[in-house]
Amino acid sequence: MSDVTQPPDLASPTSVPPPMTEAELEAVRSPALFAKLGMEKLTAVMTDFYDRLFRDVMIGFMFQGKDKAHLIARETELTAKMLGAPGVTYTGRPMRTAHGSHTIFGGHFERRLEVLRQVLAAHAVDPDVVRVWIDHTQLLRHTVTRDTGSECKDTNEGRPKLDLAAPAPSPDALVKLKRRS
Repeated sequence: MSDVTQPPDLASPTSVPPPMTEAELEAVRSPALFAKLGMEKLTAVMTDFYDRLFRDVMIGFMFQGKDKAHLIARETELTAKMLGAPGVTYTGRPMRTAHGSHTIFGGHFERRLEVLRQVLAAHAVDPDVVRVWIDHTQLLRHTVTRDTGSECKDTNEGRPKLDLAAPAPSPDALVKLKRRS
């Protein structure tokens, strides 16, 4: 028998817990949770996050002409408050108001979420903080986009596949020439 521990089965539903509800998130928010990150590290994470968003090939265009410092400051407030930082007030607009004039699709939302995951990993953010942050972000989805899905699904499941082009002729086949009239 091997002493090597097998990695968890990532496809197994037990390997990734379901997202927390708003009530569950509220129960875990606390100064102790925020202390696992701290304001200095949060600011560094947010700066890196927005640097990446602004130059991202998929969604960077959405940030053209925006005030990066303002976005970093507001999202730092929002995240600090959400994680339970004492004495922090979010001074930005409500999510729906801030994003309502933009056409944001589910894929845009998912890309932003993926960039956030990458930044959190790059900064070695505590797993408890990551879980609360990601779950909270997912709960905000309906206030940022009306697009509820962004998964790539095969919409032709169960249908026969269509041949879009005729099969290529054999290279040895005779070619029939036609005369011009």
